[in-house]
Amino acid sequence: MDAMLWLFLPLFVAAGSALMAYFIMQAKLEVAISKERETMAEARAMLATHARTLEETIKSTEERTKRQALDDFLAEFRVEERHYTRESKSLFLNRKSMVLQERLFFRNIPLSNWVEHEMVVEDGGDIQKLAKACSVFAGRSVTGDTPAGLPQLGSVNNAATPVSSAKLLSMDSPQPRRKGIAG
Repeated sequence: MDAMLWLFLPLFVAAGSALMAYFIMQAKLEVAISKERETMAEARAMLATHARTLEETIKSTEERTKRQALDDFLAEFRVEERHYTRESKSLFLNRKSMVLQERLFFRNIPLSNWVEHEMVVEDGGDIQKLAKACSVFAGRSVTGDTPAGLPQLGSVNNAATPVSSAKLLSMDSPQPRRKGIAG
């Protein structure tokens, strides 16, 4: 029996060592797999975050581009404006009036004919203020100021003759006007 013990003891030790090596390698493999899964989860999270960020960036860029295109389009509209004084002399009546002419342009293409307004001038009024108040194409609010958020239309003033400050009286009853071009 002693001989059998000496014969099976090395085999028994070898089998135990093999089992121990198998379980140690299995544990190492599980640790490596868990580290790999952790790395993959981080990579997937970064890719998902990057995809969301990229999507939001594209959406905001498209919105900004559309807004800029609309602003550029609206900036191409302008108003050409000119005014001059006209004196009408009759037998007993000497009447001085200011004539305001405006027309709307897109780039260099006229979109409208000359719109003409004639107002009677009385001494003491402000002609520039009246010219702005009677403008058809200028955007203004109820108070007469330019509304916030609307682009200011550029105007070209071509005065035929210099006009002194005078109080102006409208020749006809005022008609309701549109408050702006777009919007």
